[in-house]
Amino acid sequence: MSWKRKFAVIWTGQAISIFTSSIIQMAIIWYLTDKTESAAVLSLATLTGFLPQAVLGPFIGVLIDRYDRKWIMILADSAIAFVTMVLVLAGLFGTLPIWLIMTVLFFRSIGTAFHSPSLQAVTPMIVPKEYLTNCAGYTQGMESVSLLLSPAVAAILYSTLNINMILLTDIVGAAIAIITITVIKIPKSNRIDNEKVPDLLQEAKEGFIVLRKEKGMMSLMIISSLYAMIYFPIGTLYPLICMSYFGGTFKDSSIVEIVFSAGTLLGAVILGKQGEKINKIYAIILSIAAMGVGLIITGILQPDQFKVFIVLAGFMGITIPFYYGVLTAIYQLKIKEEFLGRVLSLSTSLGMIAMPLGLILSGSFAEIIGVEKWFFLSGIITVGIAMISYMLPSLRNCCSTREI
Repeated sequence: MSWKRKFAVIWTGQAISIFTSSIIQMAIIWYLTDKTESAAVLSLATLTGFLPQAVLGPFIGVLIDRYDRKWIMILADSAIAFVTMVLVLAGLFGTLPIWLIMTVLFFRSIGTAFHSPSLQAVTPMIVPKEYLTNCAGYTQGMESVSLLLSPAVAAILYSTLNINMILLTDIVGAAIAIITITVIKIPKSNRIDNEKVPDLLQEAKEGFIVLRKEKGMMSLMIISSLYAMIYFPIGTLYPLICMSYFGGTFKDSSIVEIVFSAGTLLGAVILGKQGEKINKIYAIILSIAAMGVGLIITGILQPDQFKVFIVLAGFMGITIPFYYGVLTAIYQLKIKEEFLGRVLSLSTSLGMIAMPLGLILSGSFAEIIGVEKWFFLSGIITVGIAMISYMLPSLRNCCSTREI
């Protein structure tokens, strides 16, 4: 079987699973909102969803590098489906307990912490190096389609079905993902001796050491963490700026989200077509700078210029694949395969840690100076991050076209 067919089969299953997971994520949020009407509960659910990945990621990366990544993905998907089924069975006896929902979210997050880096680490074992950036564009495109469609599908399902039936869709999605992974032959990784009991701390440090030795990689990870502190909170502030500053409605906020996701899809298609031709580090720097410019312009718009903000949302969405898709491809290209799981997990963990810090920072400033002024200030900071990135020779030269 050709690498293109292997990639298509695996990612078709993953796309379905990502889509069904997005649907139940929306459904659980609405369920918690309906039953509790508590911002604290929703915040706790968010924390429960990302904390395991943030804390356990570097250690999970050791296991991803040590054992068969194909089976790690299969077991992770199976575990996620199992804990979701527990929630389905509990729902047969009445209202779902909040503590059980939180427990399921916690274990689903652990499963994701195993699955996502394993999938990213498997991709370069299948795809030739020169096509990794293109494939990163295609995967970003699949995720964008999921973001576009899942809210609408979730709304239809939530209005017509009970939560148990909606949860079952994710189990079906996980089963499809497992089947598609199972039928594909994936090469064995060049992993370390797995007969010994792993020293999680020491082997996690080895991944960090490898990252430091690769020219520009540590700078790239630091820049990524700084950018995550700005980028993640901005998404949560879109509804606020839509309604409190531009005077829009929930429908207007939904339009902005859809346009942003459509922009991301367009960017992913462009990256998928042109990925092998671009300078990867410059693509990341320019995507950060372009996002910053979009935020600055948003911050100086007048309240009656909501339509301009919609256009800007699409523009900012286009930048996302040229950051996240290219970033993943750089790790896949620059880090040796036997250390890739640890490095990818570490990158994810740092992003997860940056998220709550950014939320606290943005929430405090937006409350004090106004959400539109925070958009402007965050845009200035983002452009500053791009300028610093460009001025770092180790980063600017770490991925020359000739080298990769």
